[in-house]
This record gives sequence, C-alpha cells and structure tokens, in this order.
Amino acid sequence: MFEYFYNEILRKTVISFGTLFNNISIKHLNSSDQVVSVIKVPLAYGPTQKFLARLEQSPNLDKSTAITLPRMSFEFNGLTYDPSRKVTTTQTFTVKDPNDGKETKKAYMPVPYNMQFELSIMSKLNDDALQIIEQILPYFQPAYNLTIELVDSINEKRDIPIVLENVTMQDDYEGDFTSRRVLLYTLRFTAKTYLFGPVSTATKDVIRKASVSFISGDQTQSPVRNIVYSAEPRAIKNYTGNVIAQIVKDITQEDIIIPVNDASQILANSFIEIEGEELYVKSKSNNSIVVERGRDGTLISSHLSGAEIKSITQQDNLLVESGDDFGFDGTVV
Repeated sequence: MFEYFYNEILRKTVISFGTLFNNISIKHLNSSDQVVSVIKVPLAYGPTQKFLARLEQSPNLDKSTAITLPRMSFEFNGLTYDPSRKVTTTQTFTVKDPNDGKETKKAYMPVPYNMQFELSIMSKLNDDALQIIEQILPYFQPAYNLTIELVDSINEKRDIPIVLENVTMQDDYEGDFTSRRVLLYTLRFTAKTYLFGPVSTATKDVIRKASVSFISGDQTQSPVRNIVYSAEPRAIKNYTGNVIAQIVKDITQEDIIIPVNDASQILANSFIEIEGEELYVKSKSNNSIVVERGRDGTLISSHLSGAEIKSITQQDNLLVESGDDFGFDGTVV
C-alpha cells in the first residue's frame, strides 16, 4: 500500500513562511528626529522558550555570547486536517513532465491540511516592537497568499493563504530592579496548504486507440465478429509548424476549391490547417485542392492570399497535449 516518496511540501511551506519576515528593519531617532541607527531584525527558527531561557540565564547582554534584542523567532507547532477544502480523493490529473515534455505523469488530488505557526517578537523597547508589528499586520486582511511550488516533478504551484489568527502581548514586570524586561508579542498564523501523494508515470495509461466490435447473426454458441470500428485521437491543428504551401487567392467562407502555389506536398485524404481552421483534403488537381471546411468544430473563416497551409500528420498526433482538443480517425475492419 505504502511506498517511499518525499515532496518536501511541509519543509517548503515552513521556509516560505519564514521568508515573509526576513527583511524587517527598525529605526532609532534622536531628539531632532534624525535617524541615528537602522537595525535589521534577526529572524531564527526555534521555540520562544529557548530564547527566553537564554535571556534569564544570562541577563547581562553586554557579553558577546548573549542574544541581542529586538529579534524574532518562528515555529511550526501544529498540523490539522481541513475537511472544508476536501475534494474527490480518487480523482487524478495528468501533466507533461516539465523536464523533457514527453512523459506524462499523474497524481491524485491533494489532501488539504492546515499548518499552525507562531511568530514571536521579542524586544526591550515598546517602540521597537510596535515598529515591527506595524510592518506585518497591514499585509494580512486577514490572509496573505503565498505562491509555493509544492511538487517539483510536475511543476505544481499553488497559492497558499497565510491567515493571521490572533495577536497577543506579554509584558511582565515581576522581579527585582536588575532583572531584564522583555516585551513579547506572539502572532499565530494558519497556512492552508495541500499534501500530495506519490507522482507516478501515466504514459502507458493514456488510451491511444479504442475499438468497438459489432456482432451480427443468430449464432448464439459461437457468434461471429463481423465488424470492428476503431478510433484513434487525432490532432486538429499543426504542432510542428511545418508549412507545406500557400494559398494564391483570397478565400471566402463558402469556397471549397482552394488554389495553392505548390500542391506537391499536399496529399488527398489528409488534414491541413489554415490560420486555425482545420480542413479535410478530398482531392487535388494540379495546384488546386478540394476541401471540406471547418472540420472538428473549428471556425470557418475567410483567408487572404499568401496565408500559410500547414500539414496535420502523425507527428502532430503524438504531440497532442493532455486536456487539448482533438478529433478522431475512424476505420472499419
């Protein structure tokens, strides 16, 4: 049932969350309202208790081994399932391999989970803490969308809402006069992410041909299969960019005989494309072709002299992308 896979989704979400707050600075002014210092607030991953314990054990911050304030820390401290965003679990989607563009990969629909984060802001001065708070809160109303590439192998990117749940402030004055004062603001967030399962190849699972057998007669013991109808997906537009001719006369929506400059590469009983319209070539005579217009639901339109004629061949059939429009070739055996 289980197999090893690791999409690093939780790790990427934690890193992306931290990058939101890694460029916050505070400014100190003198009595003339001139900037005397600009401090970039350091950010680290870890529980708040660890930093508070460091302050209590070494309150003299003149030593180089002690931490300096202000500073911030964040921690991933919870993971819960979100049933409100649940989708059909058995549904799959297929994509082309972003590396080679040939192999088709598939994955089941992701499972929604909420990740809980805590961002702690520690400061000695209240004004420093307020500067940091005001640089964060305006972006959350109450959510901020963060784009994360969740699965690299299928190039799956999603907007992950980061929701600000609440803000609390702690300012303890207990202790003697020599005890260091620490202002602690705690911001709690929820990241609404998605967890994907293993990604597998689906190249062999793509249906390339369908056949239907018709049985006729009254032989119940050993019926005879008289007719087999087969259908294969066929491209309705040119993917290779192969231009085989040009029209030499303006064509209206009613014309079915098209003069071309050179019909040597145009085959009867084949499909061609002219400016997005698919045509079926019934026959050709010299440098004129007789066609059926607007095949497979493509729009019949007028074309000016010089418009390019592109072939639709087996090579184009192999390049039909998942989710793209396609037609069918039918054969009777």
